[in-house]
Amino acid sequence: MVNIVWLQGATDNGCLISFLNAQQPGVYDAIEKLGVNIEYQNTLSPQSGPKLLEVLKSYENSDKDIDVLIIEGSVPRGPNGTGGACLIGSKTFKDWLEVLAPKAQYIIALGTCASFGGIPAAPPNPTDCTGVQWHKKEFGGFLGKDFKSKAGLPVVNISGCPAHPDWVIQTLVALLLGKNVELDKYNRPKDFYSEDITVHDGCPRNEYYSFKLAAEKFGDKGCLYFNLGCAGPHTHSDCNKRLWNRQSSLTRYGMPCHGCTRPDFPEGIWPFFKRRDLPVSGVKVIPYLIGSGFMELARPARLKNE
Repeated sequence: MVNIVWLQGATDNGCLISFLNAQQPGVYDAIEKLGVNIEYQNTLSPQSGPKLLEVLKSYENSDKDIDVLIIEGSVPRGPNGTGGACLIGSKTFKDWLEVLAPKAQYIIALGTCASFGGIPAAPPNPTDCTGVQWHKKEFGGFLGKDFKSKAGLPVVNISGCPAHPDWVIQTLVALLLGKNVELDKYNRPKDFYSEDITVHDGCPRNEYYSFKLAAEKFGDKGCLYFNLGCAGPHTHSDCNKRLWNRQSSLTRYGMPCHGCTRPDFPEGIWPFFKRRDLPVSGVKVIPYLIGSGFMELARPARLKNE
């Protein structure tokens, strides 16, 4: 039986809710087939209060290992270095993390908050939040650059706000089966966050982009990049190929990508719904503008009529 301890810090519970919406396999089937016991998760556990805390204390007071430690939410170090902004029982979240992390075979930072700090770590960051092993684009975070799990791996980041349930389950399966999980420069599985994959890939509005037909306002036909600030062309994840609930994504329903898998989310794409003048990577604005006149001339009649 594989024991999972799932701690939550500064989080809105979004990644847990996303995980519970897993399909093919669903959560129950995945747990049963993998032989997983989610020993501690304060929302899912049937126990509560002191009885549930006994689970964590059983690790604190023994040499017992944790097979997989999942961290959801960023790590509050404030106020004034106390960590008192987030408590589990009478102990701070950061203190529990210091106790439990060295006992874990594998550690997964689930969601952008746990991976990079996310929204709680955005300016002005009053609770001094950070990611488990990264702070935005800087390696280190709470556990530090030198930390390795008992299996010899760094913290495996599964970013997203929320993370797609497939990313969680498939990463768990690979780790538990002893497969090599190739990580990118931000210690995320390349299968989901490769530099060769962007949210732009698979977007049904790609043709509008190619022929430079830009949406002016929400509800318009057209590409959402130029006027409405879509971050899809420079955000690495497979959202428009994998889809959510097997059928949807932000851009498929007319909403620009917010770049939520990026380490600099959210402040890296502020203000929302406005194009950034200098994207970090991917599409360059000046060539986009220069080519627009020629592509308008080449635009198919069916697009001109929309």
